[in-house]
Amino acid sequence: MNQRVADAQNPGSLTAPLQTDETPRIDLLRIAQWIEPGSRVLDLGCADGHLLSYLQRTRQVQGAGVELDDERVIAAVQRGVRVIQQNLEEGLALFDDQQFDTVVLSQTLQSMHHTEHILHEMARVARYGIVSFPNFGYWPHGWSILRGRMPVNDQMPYQWYDTPNIHLCTLRDFQLLAAQLGLRITHLATFRGETEIHWLRSWRSTLAVYRFESPMGRQG
Repeated sequence: MNQRVADAQNPGSLTAPLQTDETPRIDLLRIAQWIEPGSRVLDLGCADGHLLSYLQRTRQVQGAGVELDDERVIAAVQRGVRVIQQNLEEGLALFDDQQFDTVVLSQTLQSMHHTEHILHEMARVARYGIVSFPNFGYWPHGWSILRGRMPVNDQMPYQWYDTPNIHLCTLRDFQLLAAQLGLRITHLATFRGETEIHWLRSWRSTLAVYRFESPMGRQG
């Protein structure tokens, strides 16, 4: 891992409780730590608006989400989240260059048909991008393949014939693609379930979360 890539500071602050059952997963709490209070945030594939609702309450962000599913859009609106109903595969043409401070794509990258395109678009519309995805380099995956079976676990619970995950990758794979696209990785956090992994991350984690800076943001 490049030495410029840093873990988020103060990992102990992840345990700060919320008073309701609205507390996000540990990986979403880490994402929230990487977002400046009062900043403009776009959440791609925002689902029921859980993350944006949390950010609005705790970080006072100006947020908007993009989601395709009807029921999830309704749930997000009920949480007080502004949502645009659109297919991410069509791109982000609705948004201007550097319209946002941070754009988030949580556990959706692996299901995108046009991976490079969505990363380009994220870098266009915001100074910082945050993506998370299942880590295919998790060591039991290799053991499963050696036994002749595609891996199935909590992070990738689908069978090979019904999975939405079409572009699986390892941490190193993503880092190489980010470098190719001119995205400067600033932070990395990895998790297995509700545990954050700090050593042998490429082998021991099931989920990776990266924060990167856009080339356009560095020029601004």
